[in-house]
Amino acid sequence: MNPDILNTDDGRIEGEQFQAFIHQLCLETEDPILGLKTGDFVQPGSYSVLGYITMSCSTLGEAVARIAPFERLVGDMGSTRLAVHGDELTLTWNCNYTDPVVRPQLVDNVIASWVNYARWLADNEEASPSLVKLRRPSPGPDLERAYEERWHCPVQFSSDQDSVTLKKDLLETRLRQPDPLLRKTLEAHALSQLASLETGNDLPSKVRHSIQQQLMQGITRQDMVAEDLGMTRRTLQRKLSQEGVSYQQLLDEVRQTMAEDYLRNSELAIPDIALRLGYSETTSFHRKFKAVTGITPGEFRQSENND
Repeated sequence: MNPDILNTDDGRIEGEQFQAFIHQLCLETEDPILGLKTGDFVQPGSYSVLGYITMSCSTLGEAVARIAPFERLVGDMGSTRLAVHGDELTLTWNCNYTDPVVRPQLVDNVIASWVNYARWLADNEEASPSLVKLRRPSPGPDLERAYEERWHCPVQFSSDQDSVTLKKDLLETRLRQPDPLLRKTLEAHALSQLASLETGNDLPSKVRHSIQQQLMQGITRQDMVAEDLGMTRRTLQRKLSQEGVSYQQLLDEVRQTMAEDYLRNSELAIPDIALRLGYSETTSFHRKFKAVTGITPGEFRQSENND
């Protein structure tokens, strides 16, 4: 590992390096619940820009909805899925790491961090999940108590998933430092960081990135994209044609991806989503979305919530 990485907040450690590091920690400590214990030390900075986005949200539910879209900025350890069932919300975390020594410790750490950070955000040390499920086998009756003492809820070991279930009314908890304007600025910065992780050097990727930045401001102007890339609109059209795509195709792709993200991971009203994506009328957004997916934006949101 390059020591310089540790001197900057922007440095990123490769997944294989991080997995090897956690493996070595497990061997050195010989602690079967190391992951659970390390979750006690989570701070806003632990989550990079995602931490500061969640700090600026108005409610705990608003903060939870920001996890899935921006968690790649924290690392490549895994991915989160949200699902609503009746009066409960379940966050399921899928760990990307395969090392059998590392995996259970990393899952324990992520869930412990979620619980502790949510309590800090809500300024409520008593806020707790209603249920936690873990794939890992029980570490034994004595150590099981360490989980229940921290999380104040039933914990099911050897389960079919790694998940946290919350009562929906808990999501209405007001947070201590809401700042909608700051949150919007931070989200724009986060999207830019995500794009830099995903953007290749080919022209279509650069155009998609530029379109995404514009759509964050509700703008969809091809001449501005061309200017951003240092060429005229006509030159951009010609070069994209040589790549076998059109500007409209790329715009449609980015709009669709962002629309699905908003519908799946935010509580924005559908007219607000349409406005953010540069549609002058909500009906145009409905028509375009249904042409791609076969269902309306509202039906898509409902199907995601019911999964």
